[in-house]
Amino acid sequence: MNIVPGFIRRHVDHRPNFLKIIDNIGWLFFDRALRMGVGVVVGVWVARYLGPERFGLLSFAIAFVGIFSAFAGLGLKDIVVRDIVRDPECKEEILSTAALLQLLGGLLAYGIVLAAVFWLRPDDALARVLVAILGTTTLFGAAQVVAYWFESQVLSKYTVWVGNATFLVFAAIKVALILNNAPLVEFAWAAAAEAMLAAVLLIVMFRVRGPKLHQLSASYTRAKALLKDSWPLLMSGMAIMIYLKIDQIMLGQMVSDESVGIYSAATRISEIWYFIPMAIAASVFPSLLETKKRSETQYYRRLQHLFDLMVWMAIAIAVPMTFLSSPLVVLIFGEAFADSGIVLAIHIWAAVFVFLGVASGKWFLAENRQMLNMQRSALGAIANVILNLWLIPDYGAVGAALATVISYAIAAFFADLLQKDTRTMFLMKVSALNPLGVFGRYL
Repeated sequence: MNIVPGFIRRHVDHRPNFLKIIDNIGWLFFDRALRMGVGVVVGVWVARYLGPERFGLLSFAIAFVGIFSAFAGLGLKDIVVRDIVRDPECKEEILSTAALLQLLGGLLAYGIVLAAVFWLRPDDALARVLVAILGTTTLFGAAQVVAYWFESQVLSKYTVWVGNATFLVFAAIKVALILNNAPLVEFAWAAAAEAMLAAVLLIVMFRVRGPKLHQLSASYTRAKALLKDSWPLLMSGMAIMIYLKIDQIMLGQMVSDESVGIYSAATRISEIWYFIPMAIAASVFPSLLETKKRSETQYYRRLQHLFDLMVWMAIAIAVPMTFLSSPLVVLIFGEAFADSGIVLAIHIWAAVFVFLGVASGKWFLAENRQMLNMQRSALGAIANVILNLWLIPDYGAVGAALATVISYAIAAFFADLLQKDTRTMFLMKVSALNPLGVFGRYL
């Protein structure tokens, strides 16, 4: 906040929580801006080097592991943050229990990943090797408990330092792999090593900047309590990962790895914006919980403001990207990926519903309605699979993009209309989509 002009600081200096939120959002945005800048350059270089087919196979393996990565996390992230905010005196027990649970979850997830890929691609040795290597990233999830602590304290700058240091080191390693004409498997090993280094550095950062924990002791009672609250979020996370990643897996199985490469190039540009709602929602969540304790009316007012912000930020991104998609894809990835342009023009509109879904997800958690969240996520996942089965055979990657947008709309928007408890939130989202209503609230 030191770079903020003095006249602005004078208006907000008396609101320390607000300053803390803004500072936290700033660090998260810095994190993603750096990753976008360097990541896009290196990611595009990797895609150009590998070509659509090999890039598609790598993307298939990443998507395949990604579906099961949600299981490794056990849905604990927001539950741990919530419990630390509510009961800071029990932080040692909460953190140690969550770390043990995620270690066990990672081991189980890795076993499932290996079994699934051997069943799905029994004759594709390279795909099995890539998945086996990338699947080791699920084993380092226990270290993410450190990130949960820093998020609960609105101190994401420390995890940003760790993430960026690791990211920059391995961005350089990927460039070196390209310059040395490395085989595809070595890019998978680089991804696995990056996850391991990030886990080690998170633990080191916690020892340096985290609280001095007097005793780490996992509790069976605490584990039951955490899992009782988190299992709907686990199922929801699995459903979310299915409708985030299943399109690439189904494209690879039903069409070709090359089509996965075309589709993945488009989604790399489209999904790069998803850090925005995650950074904002993660930073305002502790404040929303505190506001709910004081005033239900103010709580819903702030939630409406969050929906307004999310919708129009997403639209501001989607409109220009729609018209610039084809020349942008060719400029970035080259003529080999020209077919990605129309995919991007369609897929970018999923951002509206992704932004809304991330924001409303905090309502489900604050209200302890994880079951409802799981139900809408499951509905979106089922819709995505059915739509992919229908659209991919005739339209390939374009069909997968259409299926994604429609299923996101079902899960993050229309599902709220189906449930009595969420109809108020549905109306709030409709209001956020109405420009006249939004302008009226702020004029």
